[in-house]
Amino acid sequence: MKSKRPRKPVRSKRPASKRRPAPTRSPRDPLLAPMAGASHRVVGGVTIDIMEAANGRVKRVCYPAGFRWSTHMQPIVKTPLCMHAHVGFLARGHVRGTYADGCEFDVSAPRAIVLDPGHDAWVVGREPAVLIEFDALGQTAARFGLPPRHQHA
Repeated sequence: MKSKRPRKPVRSKRPASKRRPAPTRSPRDPLLAPMAGASHRVVGGVTIDIMEAANGRVKRVCYPAGFRWSTHMQPIVKTPLCMHAHVGFLARGHVRGTYADGCEFDVSAPRAIVLDPGHDAWVVGREPAVLIEFDALGQTAARFGLPPRHQHA
Protein backbone atom coordinates (compact mmCIF):
# COMPACT_ATOMS: atom_id res chain seq x y z
CA MET A 1 0.00 0.00 0.00
CA LYS A 2 1.33 3.42 -0.97
CA SER A 3 1.75 6.00 1.72
CA LYS A 4 -0.06 9.24 1.03
CA ARG A 5 1.73 12.53 1.11
CA PRO A 6 0.09 15.18 3.25
CA ARG A 7 -1.84 17.76 1.26
CA LYS A 8 -0.54 21.25 1.04
CA PRO A 9 -2.90 23.92 2.31
CA VAL A 10 -4.80 25.68 -0.43
CA ARG A 11 -3.83 29.31 -0.64
CA SER A 12 -5.56 32.03 -2.54
CA LYS A 13 -3.69 33.31 -5.56
CA ARG A 14 -5.25 36.74 -5.08
CA PRO A 15 -3.29 39.35 -3.15
CA ALA A 16 -4.76 40.13 0.28
CA SER A 17 -6.12 43.46 -0.97
CA LYS A 18 -8.21 41.67 -3.64
CA ARG A 19 -9.65 38.87 -1.51
CA ARG A 20 -13.35 38.92 -0.76
CA PRO A 21 -14.33 40.05 2.73
CA ALA A 22 -15.70 37.54 5.18
CA PRO A 23 -19.45 36.94 4.85
CA THR A 24 -21.62 39.30 6.86
CA ARG A 25 -23.89 36.53 8.24
CA SER A 26 -22.53 33.68 10.30
CA PRO A 27 -24.50 31.13 12.31
CA ARG A 28 -21.60 30.96 14.77
CA ASP A 29 -21.68 34.67 15.61
CA PRO A 30 -24.90 35.62 17.44
CA LEU A 31 -24.60 39.23 16.28
CA LEU A 32 -24.71 38.08 12.65
CA ALA A 33 -26.86 34.94 12.93
CA PRO A 34 -30.19 34.74 11.10
CA MET A 35 -33.04 36.28 13.13
CA ALA A 36 -36.19 34.20 13.49
CA GLY A 37 -39.30 36.18 12.53
CA ALA A 38 -37.39 39.06 10.94
CA SER A 39 -37.90 40.19 7.38
CA HIS A 40 -34.58 39.96 5.56
CA ARG A 41 -33.34 41.89 2.56
CA VAL A 42 -30.11 42.86 0.86
CA VAL A 43 -29.88 46.30 -0.78
CA GLY A 44 -26.69 47.60 -2.38
CA GLY A 45 -24.70 44.90 -0.58
CA VAL A 46 -26.12 45.89 2.83
CA THR A 47 -27.86 43.13 4.78
CA ILE A 48 -30.95 44.36 6.65
CA ASP A 49 -33.05 42.38 9.13
CA ILE A 50 -36.21 44.13 10.33
CA MET A 51 -38.47 43.36 13.29
CA GLU A 52 -41.68 45.28 13.97
CA ALA A 53 -41.65 46.75 17.48
CA ALA A 54 -44.55 48.76 18.92
CA ASN A 55 -45.18 51.59 16.41
CA GLY A 56 -41.68 51.39 14.94
CA ARG A 57 -39.05 48.89 13.91
CA VAL A 58 -35.74 47.56 15.18
CA LYS A 59 -33.28 46.85 12.39
CA ARG A 60 -29.96 45.08 12.28
CA VAL A 61 -28.03 46.62 9.42
CA CYS A 62 -24.76 44.95 8.34
CA TYR A 63 -22.59 47.15 6.14
CA PRO A 64 -19.80 45.08 4.54
CA ALA A 65 -16.15 46.09 4.62
CA GLY A 66 -15.49 48.48 1.75
CA PHE A 67 -19.07 49.81 1.70
CA ARG A 68 -19.59 53.47 0.86
CA TRP A 69 -23.06 54.99 0.60
CA SER A 70 -22.24 57.22 -2.39
CA THR A 71 -20.80 54.26 -4.31
CA HIS A 72 -23.20 51.45 -3.43
CA MET A 73 -26.55 53.06 -2.51
CA GLN A 74 -26.67 56.38 -4.35
CA PRO A 75 -27.24 54.70 -7.74
CA ILE A 76 -30.20 52.80 -6.21
CA VAL A 77 -31.95 55.56 -4.25
CA LYS A 78 -31.03 58.39 -6.65
CA THR A 79 -30.44 61.10 -4.03
CA PRO A 80 -27.10 62.90 -3.66
CA LEU A 81 -26.82 61.94 0.04
CA CYS A 82 -28.44 59.48 2.44
CA MET A 83 -31.62 61.21 3.57
CA HIS A 84 -32.45 58.70 6.29
CA ALA A 85 -31.90 59.49 9.97
CA HIS A 86 -30.04 56.79 11.88
CA VAL A 87 -30.57 56.34 15.62
CA GLY A 88 -29.10 53.28 17.25
CA PHE A 89 -26.13 51.37 18.55
CA LEU A 90 -23.03 50.59 16.50
CA ALA A 91 -22.28 47.11 17.81
CA ARG A 92 -19.31 46.35 15.57
CA GLY A 93 -17.03 48.14 13.18
CA HIS A 94 -15.90 51.65 12.35
CA VAL A 95 -17.79 54.19 10.24
CA ARG A 96 -16.78 57.62 8.94
CA GLY A 97 -18.80 60.13 7.05
CA THR A 98 -19.45 63.68 5.97
CA TYR A 99 -22.41 66.00 5.68
CA ALA A 100 -22.97 68.37 2.75
CA ASP A 101 -21.66 71.33 4.78
CA GLY A 102 -18.32 69.60 5.39
CA CYS A 103 -19.01 68.40 8.96
CA GLU A 104 -17.49 65.00 9.57
CA PHE A 105 -18.17 62.10 11.91
CA ASP A 106 -16.03 59.14 12.90
CA VAL A 107 -17.58 56.43 15.12
CA SER A 108 -16.24 53.10 16.33
CA ALA A 109 -18.09 50.35 18.13
CA PRO A 110 -19.35 50.07 20.74
CA ARG A 111 -21.20 53.37 20.62
CA ALA A 112 -24.67 54.87 20.47
CA ILE A 113 -25.07 56.96 17.31
CA VAL A 114 -27.37 59.61 15.92
CA LEU A 115 -26.90 60.67 12.29
CA ASP A 116 -28.96 63.43 10.75
CA PRO A 117 -30.32 63.02 7.22
CA GLY A 118 -28.04 64.38 4.50
CA HIS A 119 -24.82 62.38 4.89
CA ASP A 120 -22.42 60.11 3.03
CA ALA A 121 -20.75 57.38 5.07
CA TRP A 122 -18.34 54.50 4.61
CA VAL A 123 -17.02 51.51 6.51
CA VAL A 124 -13.41 51.85 7.64
CA GLY A 125 -11.18 48.79 7.80
CA ARG A 126 -11.71 45.13 6.98
CA GLU A 127 -14.49 44.41 9.45
CA PRO A 128 -18.17 44.90 8.62
CA ALA A 129 -20.08 47.54 10.56
CA VAL A 130 -23.17 46.28 12.39
CA LEU A 131 -25.75 48.86 13.41
CA ILE A 132 -28.74 48.08 15.62
CA GLU A 133 -31.11 50.81 14.53
CA PHE A 134 -34.40 52.16 15.89
CA ASP A 135 -36.54 53.23 12.98
CA ALA A 136 -39.92 54.88 12.48
CA LEU A 137 -40.09 54.42 8.71
CA GLY A 138 -40.13 57.85 7.07
CA GLN A 139 -40.74 59.57 10.41
CA THR A 140 -37.48 58.65 12.21
CA ALA A 141 -36.01 62.17 12.21
CA ALA A 142 -39.23 63.79 13.44
CA ARG A 143 -39.96 61.10 16.02
CA PHE A 144 -36.48 61.45 17.54
CA GLY A 145 -36.42 65.26 17.36
CA LEU A 146 -33.85 65.51 14.57
CA PRO A 147 -33.87 68.12 11.82
CA PRO A 148 -35.08 66.99 8.38
CA ARG A 149 -31.51 67.66 7.14
CA HIS A 150 -28.19 68.19 8.95
CA GLN A 151 -27.85 71.76 10.23
CA HIS A 152 -26.15 73.80 12.92
CA ALA A 153 -28.18 75.40 15.71
